[in-house]
Amino acid sequence: MTGSCARLDVPRISCVICAFNEAPRIGAVLAVAAAHPLLAEVIVVDDGSTDGTSEVVRAFPGVRLLSHPSNQGKSAAMASGIAAAQSEWLMLLDADLKGLGAQHISALAAPVLAGRAEVSMSLRQNSLLIFRIIGLDFVSGERVVRKALLSEALTEIHGLPRFGIEVFMNRLIITRGLPIAVTHWPHVTQSRKTEKLGYWRGLRAEWRMIADLFKAVYPMALLSQTCQLFSLRTDHAERASFAARIRKPRDHAA
Repeated sequence: MTGSCARLDVPRISCVICAFNEAPRIGAVLAVAAAHPLLAEVIVVDDGSTDGTSEVVRAFPGVRLLSHPSNQGKSAAMASGIAAAQSEWLMLLDADLKGLGAQHISALAAPVLAGRAEVSMSLRQNSLLIFRIIGLDFVSGERVVRKALLSEALTEIHGLPRFGIEVFMNRLIITRGLPIAVTHWPHVTQSRKTEKLGYWRGLRAEWRMIADLFKAVYPMALLSQTCQLFSLRTDHAERASFAARIRKPRDHAA
């Protein structure tokens, strides 16, 4: 992986991170992203947080902060970040990742910057087991795509449900037949809503997110999307073995 990064001379990636009440978690993500040589800029869209998320972001002087006055949902936050980004490529990261290291960002970027794929998607170690079995998480929040793919569709993105951005992005990828690299992120996990909000509030939030997915695309179309994305998946150095993908996730300190 080190050799691959050495050949990628000029950073051409804008990193966009959408956050809502992620003060306890976003600092660990920014500590990695803000220092990474492949990221030309890091943009955080604070989507109406009330917990001090913005204060955490301001502790990283090189990070650009955009603030929504009220919570509008991930789709609207992503649209703001996309519009502000200045590089040819976008790296989209969730704000609540645990175990993220510089090597994971390098691995996610490498296939697209080396021309082996047009889209790169993460496969986290706590993605649903079925996603790890097939080797593709169709709602992965960690991706690298060309800015043009999304900037041309900003009006449509603003009209999406609060959490419809990933399945909308999938539709664009499938329509254009873009080759996809799936990069396994061993030991990287995402905080569940039940961890953040408590069991019952978190469960309700998970169901609201699922309902938004169904607003963006019919349930049967989700299966179709997964199959079509799978058909676009390419072989590349960052792909992992079946045994590595299904390994039980490790716990991380919060």
